[in-house]
Amino acid sequence: MPMEPLKPECAKCGMPVKVCRSPEGQAPPFCPGTLDAITIARATSEYDKPDTHEFARQASIQEASCYAGRGAGPYVLHPVKPRVQETCEFARRMGYRRLGLAFCAGLQQEAQTLVGILEAQGFDVVSVVCKAGGTPKETIGLRDDEKVHIGEFEPMCSPIAQAMILNERATEFNIMVGLCVGHDSLFLKHAEAPCTVLVAKDRVLGHCPAAALYTAHSYYPWLRREGF
Repeated sequence: MPMEPLKPECAKCGMPVKVCRSPEGQAPPFCPGTLDAITIARATSEYDKPDTHEFARQASIQEASCYAGRGAGPYVLHPVKPRVQETCEFARRMGYRRLGLAFCAGLQQEAQTLVGILEAQGFDVVSVVCKAGGTPKETIGLRDDEKVHIGEFEPMCSPIAQAMILNERATEFNIMVGLCVGHDSLFLKHAEAPCTVLVAKDRVLGHCPAAALYTAHSYYPWLRREGF
């Protein structure tokens, strides 16, 4: 059988000093810096576009601003800003005034709190819940036994409607709060403004999906079983 071509596998890189982090670093055979050098060069040229250039520049400035004491050496990382603060600051850096909020109905309280924070920071916020319109799930072909609440009326989540409503209101920057897996993908596909995720839904882990990764070797080892 012919050997499959190498593919990027950065997550498996074991180099103590990585070439992507230091000019003195080393690269494994599957490093995209080598395998995909042409693609990386093509991607880098995209940052020459004025809008992309400024967005990327401000994002990097924002990244650095989230750490304290950067002038001291040798430097030890000291993060000081939660993501909600970072989101507000980045939107302000970009000169955005009208923000869109696409949120899950199950996070109504969190969405209300967020809107209060955003408005206190001077932003105009357009918020749209996932169930907007109350479209029945039968519209997309669900059977009754495929609903959460069997035997009852159940509206579908419509991330496409959320995106279109925010598009029509000319939001400049959209914030996603708790959209389901797949629904978030549809929202990103149809939204016209740049988007960021403030809350990634995890019904079991208090919307902290990384917790399953932190405990994959203790409480969640069964995640490695094929098909669970």
